[in-house]
Amino acid sequence: MIGNTKQLVTFQLGEDRYGIDIMRVKEIYASHMVRPIPHAPAYIEGVLNLRGEIIPIINLHRRFGIAKAVLNEDDAMLSGFVIIDLSGMKVGVIIDKILSVAEIDRSTIQPPPQMITNIGAEYIEGVSPQDSAGYLVILNIDRLFDVKELGRLRMLRSFRAISEEELNKSSATSK
Repeated sequence: MIGNTKQLVTFQLGEDRYGIDIMRVKEIYASHMVRPIPHAPAYIEGVLNLRGEIIPIINLHRRFGIAKAVLNEDDAMLSGFVIIDLSGMKVGVIIDKILSVAEIDRSTIQPPPQMITNIGAEYIEGVSPQDSAGYLVILNIDRLFDVKELGRLRMLRSFRAISEEELNKSSATSK
């Protein structure tokens, strides 16, 4: 039955449920310090230094024009980033709340309607009806960025995040 199913990491973004192919997800990470990048496009939240590796962080709320979900205290503990493999590089996407790993029957996946949510159909691989939860929007992460945008993301990976300790050292030596 594995060939007839698709495993997805599901999460909440705004009021809707989304899924990304589990084979593209590298890890799920709780909220952490993101360093903003001056003059970056609005959808780029900044970069994260994750165990010595610089990871660009994308804000899908801004990318898709979706308001953040209103979360209670328990749900807020489930927010953070999904680190994905995007064209051979790690990129983090901000999510409101991680939900689960879901196994979806491929026969239930329908083509995306022209405008199912605020996001365009070009970003959607398909939708899968869910019992009481409405539907699950399956993102096509390969279509999230064009070639020029991917180039920007690659450049961000070379950004060197300066730690507070390094900032303090440089201030002390300049006095």
